[in-house]
Amino acid sequence: MVFDTAGAAELFLLGRILFGGVLAFTGLNHFTNADQMVPYAEMKGLPAPAASVYASGGLLVFSGLLLVVGAYPVVAAGALATFLLASAVTMHDFWTVPADQRQDELTQFLKNVALAGGAFTLLTVAGTTWPYSVGIGLV
Repeated sequence: MVFDTAGAAELFLLGRILFGGVLAFTGLNHFTNADQMVPYAEMKGLPAPAASVYASGGLLVFSGLLLVVGAYPVVAAGALATFLLASAVTMHDFWTVPADQRQDELTQFLKNVALAGGAFTLLTVAGTTWPYSVGIGLV
């Protein structure tokens, strides 16, 4: 089994707390800094920029917390992977910005792609029983 080795269950829990917790915190930022994020979303051409900022914040908070507690891991990891890849391409299109903005957008693009990789990794074990979880989910 995936979690049979010594300390694997505890390390997996720590990874879930760090990964899901950071994403949930990032989602809270969408609410607390909406006055800065909405104009950015509008500049990037998102339809309904305010609704997009709040909806993406809700997705990040809710899905991040679901991963932390181990509930509905297929839904949570799948939603996060999809969102992170979509936002990397739509919001951090480093290939279209002026040279003085390129490095910042590239960094954010790569961060989202790496986090999507983490979500896909969790998705690979989402059908197993997760240690230290609330034990509910879709498999």
